[in-house]
Amino acid sequence: MKPSFSLRLRVFNLNCWGIPYLSKHRADRMKRLGDFLNAESFDLALLEEVWSEQDFQDLRQKLSPTYPAAHYFRSGIIGSGLCVFSKHPIQEFTQHVYSLNGYPYMIHHGDWFSGKAVGLLVLHLSGLVLNAYVTHLHAEYNRQKDIYLAHRVAQAWELAHFIHHTSKKADVILLCGDLNLHPKDLGYRLLKEWTGLHDAYLETQDFKGSEEGCTMVPQNCYVNQQELEPFRCGIRIDYVLYKAVSGFYISCKTLKTTTGHDPHSGFPLSDHEALMATLCVKHRPPQQNPSSTNGPTERSPLISVLREAWTELDLAVAQARWWATFAGYVIGLGLLLLALLCALVAGGEVREVAILLWTPSVGLVLGAGAVYLFHIQEVKGLCRARAELYHVLGRAREAQDLGPESQPALLLGHQEGNRAEDQ
Repeated sequence: MKPSFSLRLRVFNLNCWGIPYLSKHRADRMKRLGDFLNAESFDLALLEEVWSEQDFQDLRQKLSPTYPAAHYFRSGIIGSGLCVFSKHPIQEFTQHVYSLNGYPYMIHHGDWFSGKAVGLLVLHLSGLVLNAYVTHLHAEYNRQKDIYLAHRVAQAWELAHFIHHTSKKADVILLCGDLNLHPKDLGYRLLKEWTGLHDAYLETQDFKGSEEGCTMVPQNCYVNQQELEPFRCGIRIDYVLYKAVSGFYISCKTLKTTTGHDPHSGFPLSDHEALMATLCVKHRPPQQNPSSTNGPTERSPLISVLREAWTELDLAVAQARWWATFAGYVIGLGLLLLALLCALVAGGEVREVAILLWTPSVGLVLGAGAVYLFHIQEVKGLCRARAELYHVLGRAREAQDLGPESQPALLLGHQEGNRAEDQ
């Protein structure tokens, strides 16, 4: 590749808030979004919460002259809501559905039904291989009592793991999406420390938009103002993250956000603000390549965040096991009650009452059984993530103790299981 190689990449990301029958002005906002994307002509437009596949098809038809390549990632019961539109041909695509994604009985939240996932697109741009990822993690709902914290940490770990294992042939890595993580949250730190991705807002040379780069702001008429009361400027939970491998250098020239209203006029495009980044990829001469190893002091933040994540998942495992045990006791109680009712019916005693109680007793057993099976599955997912974190933590500690020259070989083996932890 020529030493003077330079590539300019314009990226758009938006959580579209496209819930059929519930999101306000959805059809109008989707129409205006299509007009805006056609007018701006980005290289990539990565969208979340396009819950209606018909909305995707309408956008695809409208955007096809400007973005000839497009893909909709399907998962779960109502879909992942993820889709992408590209000026450039898509060479490959795949997705990974997160193993933990909330609770099915929390119907009013609905995350479990959506099948949250991460989608991957592989693009070849002027000889450069770009891996572009789009994702949407579980929502927070209540920051003071966050019952989904462990699931979101596990999702962040799965996301980091997925990027690590699918980007080995990539020259540039790009991740966009609604992470539902504040910049100081555990999941965000875990993702950044393990993947080495850079945050466009923190790295950009020119930022224009909402204060502190927030992507949910009080000025937006669709935002629940009560949820933002503790945050004067709003919250930053949508991100453009990137990294170039050795041999290339990537920088964010400009980053813009919308500021609570339509870029031109009218209502906002969504309850989230859009992110618009201009990235520049250049060839890096060999003498400027950064060292592929990190010193012990550079590994200590990774060790710290791995330990913190492992502790959080360990607590979640204990809680999930408690719920599974509780559901098991309820199943046993329900079966005893059913046996008693059968005995009463067979003996002819209080027959009418026994028949009346039969249906709710069966419902109790079936409901408790469903809760038991779900939490057993949750325990397995949490234990799997915890075991992986434990193993990586051990390897990182070994690398730190043995010195920089031993770190690469040690850290490459993080995928192996840890026998002691599994036991």
